Formats: sequence, structure tokens, C-alpha cells
Amino acid sequence: MRAFLFLALAAFAQVRIPVGLDAFVPVPDDNPMTGEKVTLGRRLFLEKALSRDGSISCATCHDPERAYTDAKPLSVGVAGKRGSRRVPSILNRAYGKTFFWDGRIGALEEQVLQPIVNPLEMDLTIEEALARLRQTGRYPALDERSLSHALSSYVRSILSGNSAYDRYVAGDRLALPVEALAGLRLFRGKANCAACHLGPNLSDEQFHNTGIGFRDGVFSDAGRNLVTKRPEDRGAFKTPTLRQMAERAPYMHNGSLATIEDVIEHYDKGGVANPHLDAELQPLRLTVEEKRALGQFLRALSGEVREGL
Repeated sequence: MRAFLFLALAAFAQVRIPVGLDAFVPVPDDNPMTGEKVTLGRRLFLEKALSRDGSISCATCHDPERAYTDAKPLSVGVAGKRGSRRVPSILNRAYGKTFFWDGRIGALEEQVLQPIVNPLEMDLTIEEALARLRQTGRYPALDERSLSHALSSYVRSILSGNSAYDRYVAGDRLALPVEALAGLRLFRGKANCAACHLGPNLSDEQFHNTGIGFRDGVFSDAGRNLVTKRPEDRGAFKTPTLRQMAERAPYMHNGSLATIEDVIEHYDKGGVANPHLDAELQPLRLTVEEKRALGQFLRALSGEVREGL
């Protein structure tokens, strides 16, 4: 434990942690962050040679200008192949416990390789990817481990914080406008958002069924159930962070809600009824003014995005 703690603190001594995030960021003891690895990871993140037709990179879908996601309801990979889920934001994934909407991966080092090998995304084997990188002549000799460690080190450096909300919590009582402050009270109270969106990253990292994708008695996507096989997990998806929410439309795992107002309406009506709807979801009966205030607070969660060392 001491070795793990020392490595984590030593690595992130090089990173400026934005206001509002935990100062301690978990880093595995077999992949300590270094400037060299983060810099290499950034180059790889932008490298289109990692896709079969050379048309996309990690940054194509995880666009820094859109809070590390894109504007499409569903992911689009090589040759226009369409995935079944929305591209998740990778902000603050250094704090993540599981990865992907269904939580099927438990380590960032493993997660960063999955888009490369997914036939609907970049569509290369790891061996092909490494051969492509060698052919460019722009990279040092890499193996699967060094590719994984560089990409995951870079992703760990992508942090969002220092929003008006964070500054308010840190003691600046003038940071939130009056309407957004009313929205914060609703977020913590009547609207019950904080039941799932809690902690520094505004996510419990758990899986919840809100009814999205349920129609005619079935879910279009079984979600967490595909991993656990438990009936009660059917239609459950991981709670996303709300940071930089204003830049991340459309919303939900299938991109079915176009605006923040649509998200508020979905939860105001108590989600979509189904056999395993999360118990926290109940009709809220928010007024027009309350909905507007909640929307202003959610927009106040956009702050500063940092990447690299």
C-alpha cells in the first residue's frame, strides 16, 4: 500500500489538479505516470494509423473541443460503421472504477486498447496496430504493454474541474449565480440528482436503470445485464459524470436526449416505467422555474479541462 500511495502521489505531483477534484488520483503501481509516457500517449491518441482505413484516431470520437466526446447519438467508426451506444466522455477517468457504459472492463490499461480492436471502431488487431506504428517511423519500439501504458497515462491526465460549482463549494459564495444556486438546492433535494451524481466527479460509478431504450416491453440494449447476466441489471447503465455537461450533447447511453432540458424532462416524469426501474426514480413535478434553475446549475458544472503534464 505504501508503494502504491507513493507512486500515485509522485506521478500526480506533476499534474495540476483542478479545484473540485480529489488531490489523490489512483495510479497503478505497474504504470506510474511519467512525462515521457503521457507525451507519447497524446501522440498515439491523435494517430489515425491506428485505424484500418486511416480515417479516425481516438480524438475523432473523443474530441477535446467537445469535452472528449462527439456530437453523434451513436459512435461511428471506420468506413462509417455505426455502433450501438453513444461515445462516452473520458473526462476524469483517472478516478474510474469500471469502464464503458456497461462496466465490462475494470482497468484503464485494458480499456484503451478496446477501441483499436473493435471491428465497429478502429478495426485492427494489436499486432497490426503495432506494425502500423513501426512503419510510420515516428515512434519508439512499442509492444502491447507500452502501447497500453502510454495511452492510459495520457487519458489519466485529462481532468475537468474548477467550475463555478467547484469554486462555490470551495468557499466562494458568489461563484454561482442566484438561479444556478437554486438549481443546486434542487439537485441535492427535490430533484434527487445527488442520489447518483455525487462525489468530486459527480458519479457514483454504479449502474442504474432509468428506462432509456425500453419500448414495447423490451430494452433495445440490455446494458449491465450483458456483463452480469442478472435479470435485475437489464437496462442498467453506468452513471456518467456531469462535468462539462453543456458541451456534451446528446445525452444518455444511446444519445436519445438532445438537450439538457430533455434530460430534465425525462427525470421529471420519473424515467420510463419498466420491471427493474431504479427505485430512486419517481415523478418530480418540478415547476417551469425549477426546471430552468436546474438547467442553469447543470451548465455551471462546465469549468476548466486540462490534459498532459
